[in-house]
Amino acid sequence: MIRLENTTGNDIASEISVLRRRMGAPATGMVMTLLVLADETSQADATLAATQAAHEHPMRILVLIPRPDSQFDRLDAEISVGGEDGPGEVVVMRLRGALAQHAGSVAIPLLLSDTPIVAWWPHDAPGVPQEGDIGTHSARRITNAMSESDQIAALKKYAEGYRPGDTDLAWTQITSWRTLLASTLDADHHQIMGAEVHVLWATAAANLLAAWLGSRLNIPVSVVESDGPGITQVRLITTDADITIERPDGKVATLRRQGMPPATIALPRKDWGELMSEELRRLDPDEIYGETLRALDEVGQGSLSLGVVIEENDNV
Repeated sequence: MIRLENTTGNDIASEISVLRRRMGAPATGMVMTLLVLADETSQADATLAATQAAHEHPMRILVLIPRPDSQFDRLDAEISVGGEDGPGEVVVMRLRGALAQHAGSVAIPLLLSDTPIVAWWPHDAPGVPQEGDIGTHSARRITNAMSESDQIAALKKYAEGYRPGDTDLAWTQITSWRTLLASTLDADHHQIMGAEVHVLWATAAANLLAAWLGSRLNIPVSVVESDGPGITQVRLITTDADITIERPDGKVATLRRQGMPPATIALPRKDWGELMSEELRRLDPDEIYGETLRALDEVGQGSLSLGVVIEENDNV
């Protein structure tokens, strides 16, 4: 690792080139630039997740940490090229003083040419990510409502400011659930009247899954409190017997349908690194995510009985 103090973006770019030449490894295999805007609390986990994703997606990772409380205006950087951080490059920058308000400008000299730019806020993304300091550069913008104290309020904020190209790691977290439910619904079944998503508490992932089901099937869907961890069950209420997917341990799910033996499916919860690896496989706008955000207000709370909500807990 190389440390540069009181430096500039151009000096950092020059140092990366020197390190690359010294290693005999030009940056020709990079597939993107990932901009990460994090605070000191989240930067270590965010950097680790990004470097994990770099093993699948070789890239230049620029972690920008604003420090507006600093007495002096200056830029400090830590540079890693290759090695344990994967085939890519990692630059962790602390933007001190007035520089904290100009993360996007600091990053410009370090953006790889002719490759996509992705922005990620591990915590506290702006209401309109496209207009955020790093969002203006990026075709793909990743938020993380799961890290917020009020996940549902965060999702609704992102829904109001949604632009094509936005997505959230909570949406990525339910990809396996959506895939399993879609394949289940492809099989013959009775008419579905409503659905429930059971979860420890009102999470972004659970509400997105409920909104997705409601918008796809045009049915009432509700979030119901359970003992966790995470989403523990999805119940599809039909005109005959219910279809259920139960995951009591956060790892393995059991699908139960009338007339069929129970099916066991691996359905593990994923960490940030796994979610980022999955999310970066697709950089085109996710229209279904946008449609799902618009359906969030239709999600109910409490158990459903043939489409009627029975209120259980105001905190769900």
